[in-house]
Amino acid sequence: LAIGAGAAYAAQPNADHGGPGGWHGHFMKELTQLHDQLKLNADQEKQWQAALDTMKQNHEAMRANHEQIKNQFKAAQQQPILDLNAMAAAHQQVEQKDAQLRQQTSDAWLKFYNGLNDQQKTTVSTALKQRFAKMESRHEKMREHWEHRKGAASAPAANQ
Repeated sequence: LAIGAGAAYAAQPNADHGGPGGWHGHFMKELTQLHDQLKLNADQEKQWQAALDTMKQNHEAMRANHEQIKNQFKAAQQQPILDLNAMAAAHQQVEQKDAQLRQQTSDAWLKFYNGLNDQQKTTVSTALKQRFAKMESRHEKMREHWEHRKGAASAPAANQ
């Protein structure tokens, strides 16, 4: 769950998460459906909520980190000579912060997952396998799309 859900959400700081039709809305709907299927006891529900809260808080922190670095880069561009060392250091610092946040999110989801019984883990595993299959299908369609575009772009030159 940590890899398939929490980390995926946390790793998308610049994606379009807005609105009910956006990636965020779809993802949260999937999580809600999974939650409803698991029939959690009181302790498991606390762990679910803790993982969900950690994921959301860390996602917002990552968004703030990226906004901060974007603003720093804009300010740096106003200088006549770019300080590439400072820009690289700032970028590296954000990457380290983001890695820590992703790890915290993964740890929270793993703590939740480890508290599930085998039937619940099977439900989670099935949901993740379906999600992985959808992701792979989308990636394959994207590859085909780009290969087709690349081929179409070179075709007019070949016809001349």
